[in-house]
Amino acid sequence: MPDLQAKLNTVSADYEKITAVLLKSRTGEFDLESILFLKLRGLGIHDLGCIGECINLERLDLSGNNITNLAPLASLRLLSVLNLSANRISSLEPLRSCESLQNLNVAGNVISSVESLHCLQSLRKLENIRLKDNTYNYSNPVCRNASYRTVVLEMFPNIKVLDGERVVGRGSDLYQLCKDIDDTIKAGLYKNGQLIEHPDCKPWVEDSYWEIKRSNNAIIEEAYKQFNDVLHECRLLNNRAVHVISQTERSMSLKKQPKQYAI
Repeated sequence: MPDLQAKLNTVSADYEKITAVLLKSRTGEFDLESILFLKLRGLGIHDLGCIGECINLERLDLSGNNITNLAPLASLRLLSVLNLSANRISSLEPLRSCESLQNLNVAGNVISSVESLHCLQSLRKLENIRLKDNTYNYSNPVCRNASYRTVVLEMFPNIKVLDGERVVGRGSDLYQLCKDIDDTIKAGLYKNGQLIEHPDCKPWVEDSYWEIKRSNNAIIEEAYKQFNDVLHECRLLNNRAVHVISQTERSMSLKKQPKQYAI
């Protein structure tokens, strides 16, 4: 019984800290630099250990752990999607070096002020930030500030999505358009059910406004990226399967060879 308890403690300790063994067992990769996508959700991790050695990592999910120190993430220059929700993080300073970061989720942590976000202002590719998530009731102390949203949008004028809501792009323009229509109705500009005509009125948008341009559609681009990611993972799985089958066939052929005995 003591031996069993010792083994359980060892397994628990392995999960508390990210090790090369944990990474290899989770991904099937023998070289940490070959890992592109990594999901370590809800493992009770508090020490990021050797995660910084995965220098080619592009997508990382560390949600639902006990992480407080992000220092090992500073070397992940190619990281584009990072989920750190539901941890115990108060400082984002190490993320300053993650120059490829586009999508960051830190909802459900202990970030207390907008000053803690200043380190992210140098990330030119950052377009999606989440500090609260009403679906899971995740938030941060900074979100209690009445002017929180306004201040964050001023700090990051180029972001497209804040807390899951679009702030720029065609989606937000359409929302504003609908809001303007509602405001017009409430203002009482209808007479006998008919809108009062104004001869000087001009179209609100240009003729080409409704043309779909993929380069400006963040939703389609994200779906396209995710599809390519899944396709890439399928190819990796196929290569591994072919390798395992080949090794198995080779092993079986060796076993079938007749034994030779020396006379």
